Amino acid sequence: MITVHHLENSRSQRVLWLLEELELDYEIRHYRRDPRTSLAPPELRAIHPLGKSPVVTDEGLTIAESGAIIEYLIECYGAGRLAPETGTAEHLRYRYWMHYAEGTMMPLLVMSLIFNRVEQAPLLIRPIAKAISRQVKSAYLGPNLTANLDYLEAELSQHEWFAGSEFSAADIQMSFPLEAAAARVARDQNRPAIGRFIERIREREAYQRAMEKGGPYEFLT
Repeated sequence: MITVHHLENSRSQRVLWLLEELELDYEIRHYRRDPRTSLAPPELRAIHPLGKSPVVTDEGLTIAESGAIIEYLIECYGAGRLAPETGTAEHLRYRYWMHYAEGTMMPLLVMSLIFNRVEQAPLLIRPIAKAISRQVKSAYLGPNLTANLDYLEAELSQHEWFAGSEFSAADIQMSFPLEAAAARVARDQNRPAIGRFIERIREREAYQRAMEKGGPYEFLT
């Protein structure tokens, strides 16, 4: 039995969605974040030394990292579904977006979140912390986030889904950074193609079932 070690408000929601799309049997073990630090509970270290989520256990194996989990599930249980045929242009795009999500987009979003928290430093040093944070945002984070969001907007203006005309696991992998960006970074920016993508994924029955089982993301509220 596949077990998803699911941390609330985390990227493991994508794994639940994939399992629902593949209509596989699985169980969920829920973990709650520390209300003060927002960190994962120490119980997750019993599953994987880093104590992070998502983690999946299956047939004696422990698999971590969103991309690795998705690739494992597609290879073992996909039966040709949700991944373009190897050797095609669509498969090359699929592989690119599977790596882009965590390799390029998520580090920028995580850094943005960290610097937002830096600005909430103790009162005595808050002015200095805010000055440093704003400098980093204006010189590096802001321009890079804008460039990447413009890039994603252009791609989704030309392709209905990330790998091409067909929905794939690359769209599941890309869902988290795009929903996070839309909620936290790009609220007031007009990027209709990204908005349509988010609407399309939320209309999928498997996405809705995963949300019911895993619980809503905090950044979606």
